[in-house]
Amino acid sequence: MPAATPSLPERVRLVVLFGGRSAEHEVSCVSAASVLGALDPARYDVVPVGITQDGAWVCAEDARLALAVGSDALPPALSAVGPAVEPLSTLAVGAVPSGDVPSVVLSLLHGPHGEDGTVQGLLELAGVAYVGSGVLGSALCMDKAKAKEVLAQAGIPQARHFALRDLDHQLRGDAIRRIDKELGWPVFVKPANLGSSVGISRVKGPGGLDEAVELAFSYDDWLLVEEAVAGREIECGVLGDAELLPSVPGEVVPSAEFYDYDDKYSGGGAELVVPAVLPEGVAGEVATLALAAAQALRVEGMARVDFFLEEGGRGLLVNEVNTIPGFTPHSMYPRLWAASGVAYPELLDRLVALALERHARRAGRVGRPR
Repeated sequence: MPAATPSLPERVRLVVLFGGRSAEHEVSCVSAASVLGALDPARYDVVPVGITQDGAWVCAEDARLALAVGSDALPPALSAVGPAVEPLSTLAVGAVPSGDVPSVVLSLLHGPHGEDGTVQGLLELAGVAYVGSGVLGSALCMDKAKAKEVLAQAGIPQARHFALRDLDHQLRGDAIRRIDKELGWPVFVKPANLGSSVGISRVKGPGGLDEAVELAFSYDDWLLVEEAVAGREIECGVLGDAELLPSVPGEVVPSAEFYDYDDKYSGGGAELVVPAVLPEGVAGEVATLALAAAQALRVEGMARVDFFLEEGGRGLLVNEVNTIPGFTPHSMYPRLWAASGVAYPELLDRLVALALERHARRAGRVGRPR
């Protein structure tokens, strides 16, 4: 059973950032609606701030009005629509306690320009407490190519892979030769800096490589080519800071060839089995590897660690670590913690408390905003 929830003040001003410029904008809007609906109005003064796909910051009036009526009035997805606000001014106001009410920013910005350390750097400049990993941990986990290098250095088992840049010369020929020699077909081609299965292709042979590469490079200037692992998809939640705790493991049983966007966010038919039914001892290995991967990548607050389980072969292989996992009704992370004894509202309380705790601990360091 997870440790007790860190203490929270009686009231907290919570700035919820959602939307964003990435291809995961819509996912973020759904996550934000779910979070706002679960927050205790007796404890939180919620300030919903949307970021449009053009990068404009707005005060989300529809969410404000719905919250004034009650959480039942919230739409299934928030809209990043409303009066424009200035980012640093908004966050600087959030950094200043209102009376005895401390402020925390909860970013639900999935993908680039939100999950990759950019917004975390802005929050550091503003001197405001925020939920989740810092600049380095966020950037490392978002860049799957660089994360795999760090995990390899830490001795974490992974699927075979290699990275390509869009400026690489003779890219297609080199990629085909490397796949033939190092990976074998089929392979997955994915943008290095994205999530939610956006831009991913399963490529069965050389004839499909050009289209997959073009799609991946339309989202990022680096891509990953990975072997297709014939294994079960296992996921584990991580929660904490100085002490990281693992959730029970869960299993994703995709309805398609792989766990794609529709399965994750549109109720496309994937089955989420929580807790996963695993061979004896494997659940403990999942927890151990999840914590090792999170520590290697400087995770703080929360993350979801994704694995392949190659039964009868290499066993557990870490696939990736997500520092802002989905919080939609279909998302695995809240379900993993619910099965571990931490209900959705308590999970949010824990994350906010961890943010305040870290902020207080670091506030006295030289060069940090106070």
